[in-house]
Amino acid sequence: MDQHKPEKPLVPNGLGVIYVIASAVYLFILQSYYNDSNPSFSAAALALAVCILFGGFLGLLDDWMSLRWRYKAFLPLFAALPLAVMREALHPESTSMATYIFGKIDFGIYFYILIIPLIVTVTTNVINQLGGLNGLETICPSIILIGLMLKSGQGALLYVVPLAVYLVLACFNFAGKIFVGNTGTFAIGISLASYALISNVEQTLLISILPYVFNASLILLNFFLFRTTAKLILDRNKLRSEHRRSLLTFIAYYRPLTERKLVTVVALIVAVFTAVAVFA
Repeated sequence: MDQHKPEKPLVPNGLGVIYVIASAVYLFILQSYYNDSNPSFSAAALALAVCILFGGFLGLLDDWMSLRWRYKAFLPLFAALPLAVMREALHPESTSMATYIFGKIDFGIYFYILIIPLIVTVTTNVINQLGGLNGLETICPSIILIGLMLKSGQGALLYVVPLAVYLVLACFNFAGKIFVGNTGTFAIGISLASYALISNVEQTLLISILPYVFNASLILLNFFLFRTTAKLILDRNKLRSEHRRSLLTFIAYYRPLTERKLVTVVALIVAVFTAVAVFA
């Protein structure tokens, strides 16, 4: 049920599975094709396919069983294992990460046991938390993915087809025809984290997802401190809020907007942060 429409129509849910299947098939084809000529690229394609399949499976479980947050928060950690193995195999300086402020930092063994799990877990969960409106779960991650592809050079080939598929889903999602569900949000969240780690563009990802981190911080602080949750109120054809407990309610608190305009505002915010991450 589309809760943010006056007539509350029923909309097909869980269509993110299309992204998962199409991405896995494409990456397996790349893995097979480059297995002899470019073993490193082949290994990267295989690692990405594994991570996307795991993210899709985790989201599918949530769509079917409504997993509790304490389980969803830590399950993405399992995706960190293949990423750690592939990262070490693909990069000579596999434990180093570039930062805009402190330059390149070598974290040593802590990169595998701390940095990679943190990036995977945080990215997957914050992407999943910012949703509920038509187009929000598809347009904003697509913007970030485009930014990562611009920074990764030849590695962008890994995500040409997955991005195209997700953009098609975004068109239908923004029009209110489908929902990608948790299957889509978990898969794209792990996709962003795994692609950034394999392509060594973690700093670009971390800056791009700052609006997501802000949203998740507001939600968690209000829940743990005040036991309150964020809620948008449908007033005729506009969404408004009486509090500031998430990024969406923060915007709607100051100015009620239609669903499409609210999604557009959030997408523009994400686009600005992504542009800063790419061109800074």
